Amino acid sequence: MKFVIERAILLKTLSHIQSIVEKRNTIPVLSNVRIEALGDGISFKATDMDTEITEIVDAKIAETGATTAPAHMLYDIVRKLSDGAEVELTFPDDKGQLTIASGRSKFALSTIGVEDFPIIAGDKLPINFSIAREELKDVIDRTQFAVSTEETRYYLNGLYVHAKSEGATKVLRVVATDGHRLACVESPLPKGAEKIAGVIIPRKTVSEVRKLLDDTKAENISVALSDNKVRFTLEEVTLTSKLIDGTYPDYERVIPTDTDKLLEVSVKELSNAVDRVSVVAERTRAIKMIAQTGKIVITTTSPDLGSALEEIDAKYDSESLEIGYNFRYLLDILSEIKGESVQISFSDASSPSVIHDTSDSSAIYVLMPMRV
Repeated sequence: MKFVIERAILLKTLSHIQSIVEKRNTIPVLSNVRIEALGDGISFKATDMDTEITEIVDAKIAETGATTAPAHMLYDIVRKLSDGAEVELTFPDDKGQLTIASGRSKFALSTIGVEDFPIIAGDKLPINFSIAREELKDVIDRTQFAVSTEETRYYLNGLYVHAKSEGATKVLRVVATDGHRLACVESPLPKGAEKIAGVIIPRKTVSEVRKLLDDTKAENISVALSDNKVRFTLEEVTLTSKLIDGTYPDYERVIPTDTDKLLEVSVKELSNAVDRVSVVAERTRAIKMIAQTGKIVITTTSPDLGSALEEIDAKYDSESLEIGYNFRYLLDILSEIKGESVQISFSDASSPSVIHDTSDSSAIYVLMPMRV
């Protein structure tokens, strides 16, 4: 195998590849990237046994062939080469290693044979649809922050995606929750996605897809699904992942329907006020929001650091109510509100609050209160 490739192209590809590869592996070959010079391009492939990424790029190919080499080391080498350089990769060299040469720089890396490199089985994925890149970015951004990182409840460690009919309207609904907050976003149902009964896409897969969306010029992303796998295709990149095998909880049960107190306030003013108060609340993360006629007061007290208080105007005409929140959870939700104002509805200080964007009915957020 021998080929010459532009450093910028190689670096971009390896940045996608190396983020799939785990830093620590008990199986040595999983630390490697599989590189194969084909007749029409260079194929780069990496896997962690749950997720697999393949990217095919152009290069000047002198000899076909394949090998695997340490992904993170190769990425670091290419990252430190000069801008605008061309990189020559040769395998095998006279010692059976992969040689990387660029200008006066030359590196030789140990390899592992491609026969040891695992491939995720290419099962049939019967559900196929296309979704606009910006639409996919939007639903990920508005839900990803609420995905749980708690491994004991593994079924919450991803985005729950399903098709839903509400009368004549059909939507693709994306849900995330960690038990403290919930994000539920709807998007127009793509043609071909009608049979998605409910799948859980792992947190890592969602994160990697989101990174790829920033790097692709594709207007539409192809998605294929089965009961246990999902595949995203973005131009020359294909990301295949196992789905989380578990039952997602009935999230609709935790969305309150009996909230009778309604507060409307400027998103910017509320975010800024909470952010300022959070300086004192950094250790406990607890703030108190006091809703009163025509205004809200945000306050926190720390035995070690002192106290903080912010007062801002708001539309509120119900009885006075004090409710505690984790300020980080509240700010995460407010950062995804597109309009100028936000609605927060609640029934009492111990019940979940429902948060809406006044300019967009496609998203709903639920935030559990916190004892303060």
